Amino acid sequence: MEQLLHGFAVVMTPANLFFCLVGTLLGTIVGIIPGLGPLTTIAILLPVTYKLDVTSALIMLSGIYYGVAYGGTATSVLLRIPGEASSVVTCIDGYAMARKGRAGAALTIAAVGSFVAGTVGTIGISYLSPPLAELVFAFGPAEYAALMLAGLAAVTYFSSGSLLKSLLMAAFGLVLGCVGKDPMTLEPRLTFGLTGLLDGIELPALAIGLFGLSEILLLARRSQSSLKMIAPPRSLLGFLPNREETRRSVAPVARGTVLGFLVGVLPGGGAVIASFLSYALEKKFAKQPEEFGRGAVEGLAGPETANNAASSGSLLPLLCMGLPANATTAVLLNAFILHGVAPGPAMMTQQPEIFWGLIASMYVGNVMLLVLNLPLIGLMIRILDVPRAYLGPIILLFCMIGVYSSVGDASGVLIAVVFGFVGYYLRQHGFNLGMLILAFVLGPILERSVRQALNISDGEFGVFVASPISITLLCLAAAILLLGLWPRRPVVNTEDD
Repeated sequence: MEQLLHGFAVVMTPANLFFCLVGTLLGTIVGIIPGLGPLTTIAILLPVTYKLDVTSALIMLSGIYYGVAYGGTATSVLLRIPGEASSVVTCIDGYAMARKGRAGAALTIAAVGSFVAGTVGTIGISYLSPPLAELVFAFGPAEYAALMLAGLAAVTYFSSGSLLKSLLMAAFGLVLGCVGKDPMTLEPRLTFGLTGLLDGIELPALAIGLFGLSEILLLARRSQSSLKMIAPPRSLLGFLPNREETRRSVAPVARGTVLGFLVGVLPGGGAVIASFLSYALEKKFAKQPEEFGRGAVEGLAGPETANNAASSGSLLPLLCMGLPANATTAVLLNAFILHGVAPGPAMMTQQPEIFWGLIASMYVGNVMLLVLNLPLIGLMIRILDVPRAYLGPIILLFCMIGVYSSVGDASGVLIAVVFGFVGYYLRQHGFNLGMLILAFVLGPILERSVRQALNISDGEFGVFVASPISITLLCLAAAILLLGLWPRRPVVNTEDD
């Protein structure tokens, strides 16, 4: 506690408070713009920070990283466009709540849940570093492969619609994840001679095409707007969720916080996986699972909390061990190194003002994000008042800007357009697009883990049952698949048009 108080003394200087505000504000803006993402933004701004004080620079870059999840919620709820990849799940029930006239409640629940997750995640970083560090080291390639299989099996079982359609979407996502160069031999796979596919299909292009562009096609077909407007309330209280919505969101926020933080700690986990797993978990605990996809509060509160908690959790291995948990924290690691800071145990003792100042800035940053986002809810809801004739081109413009900025060439735009039509067809026929995205994200991690494990064991498959962790996870995956074969009552599809 003494060291943490020292960190607050560091961050409470006018310069550090200013850069914390700049980072969180930029993170929110970046989250709103589809496809831009924290990775691109931090990489672009990294040269700008060279002349800044090292603590101020790292506080600003970290604020961008965990602030993105807040901004990505707005376009997901209001326009069904995932501003950030981790907001894909929010598109399902968040957008359905907006169509019911509960956009303000949805954005408020997401903002408060994000604040709780970010704050608890920061507390976790402060006090739970040693045991969680041991958990990370306990996972090798075989354990990660088993974890990915268990995750795929769980989300497939709990997804909406028929099990066959979910399995087809999972298989489609795994195939799309194989497009590009082989990670070990660098031989092209499934590129069909197209140079634009050599680096694989970028997640922003795929997600924006499946959700954003397909929504434009569906919007064009509607004879009249199906969005139910809400009268502008006279005060901020008018945007708050009602008592029933608040009651139903408490448990999902708590579960999403714990689940998201633990998934974020694991290298390769990240906010995308955490949000999908949270959605599956909430559907399992729900008393009325048929509401999912039609505006279930739990389907918004749990995943939105989980992706923020995962963002905080992924900073734990970076700060305590110098191990990046995902691509964005790898760029942050590069920022640390460029400023002469080596993350890890030595940083806590040799540069405590940077380590604890950065952690304290996360407490302050989460308060700033809450204060920034709640007053903007009324303004953001005005998006729903824009006539369809103007709304469609605006969505299309944002989608194209987001895809081009994230991919960097016209091939990404073409991929987004193609998958816009694919997403439109799949949604018309009741397929679960979320399952496709999850399999696309998990597929490369699963493949890499399996091949690494086999290389280490000289091709012996026994490596996958050599540890209690992998055995437990494989048994869990098998049990879930067997349960999937058991007849179950039909559930309404989450891809409600």
